[in-house]
Amino acid sequence: MLNDIGNQNSAENNALNAANESDFRKIYDATMNLLFKVSFRIVNDSEAAEDLVHDSYIKAHEKGLVFPTMSDATFWLIRVVKNASLNYVKRKGREKKALQREFYEERKTSVSGETDLLRAETIEKAKEALQKLPENLRQVLILREYADMNYKEIGKALGITEGNVKVRVFRAREQLSKLIGEDDVYLS
Repeated sequence: MLNDIGNQNSAENNALNAANESDFRKIYDATMNLLFKVSFRIVNDSEAAEDLVHDSYIKAHEKGLVFPTMSDATFWLIRVVKNASLNYVKRKGREKKALQREFYEERKTSVSGETDLLRAETIEKAKEALQKLPENLRQVLILREYADMNYKEIGKALGITEGNVKVRVFRAREQLSKLIGEDDVYLS
């Protein structure tokens, strides 16, 4: 089909101006079916394919493009339709993902004044309980939880073995849990 188009035009050897009504009609009549097929294969939606093809014709017309041959017009339009169709598919994919996220993911709960109050009370209770721990247990727990140090770093800082650090952290957490009372702690 493309060879027939090129042969017809090479015989006439006239440039086609997309802004000229008669030339535009020739381009449209010669390429519409092909461009629709290209777009439809990509987007799999006849209405969208038709819109994308018409948009490509509008671009050519508005830019007043002049094509040396019908083949040049055809290949330019194929490239424009193909790119527009691929962009359409990408956009629809992003929209579908966004829609799924919106409707199917758990909604985050909003923080209320009551939640803030309970969280503040829990923090205060944890600080008070931390002060009641023996100094050696409090030190390792503070370094582990607040300074975000690993066991080896804590051992070097305090001059004790890594194993001793692990034991102290375990005991500190255990005593802290007893002091606070696990049922009284609000954690969400």
